[in-house]
Amino acid sequence: MDKCIFNESNALWCELVGDYYLPCLKLPEKGQRPVGLWGQRRRRYLREHRKALYNALLLGGKLNSHLADINQQAEDMFSQLVK
Repeated sequence: MDKCIFNESNALWCELVGDYYLPCLKLPEKGQRPVGLWGQRRRRYLREHRKALYNALLLGGKLNSHLADINQQAEDMFSQLVK
């Protein structure tokens, strides 16, 4: 049996592990940006009130960058307000 095969129905490579073919998945290699207080509050809001958007961002791998962007924007607005 082949060690790795390409499944055309879902366009994923699968690797033979024991008796089963499991998809070859890996996390993105780019570093994660830190999420501060405002990003954490945004995450809580999305998780409680906008579940579909939260799941879409999470499953698409874009949640952390979205939260880091929101955090940066909020910090910029806060620093302008304090001036």
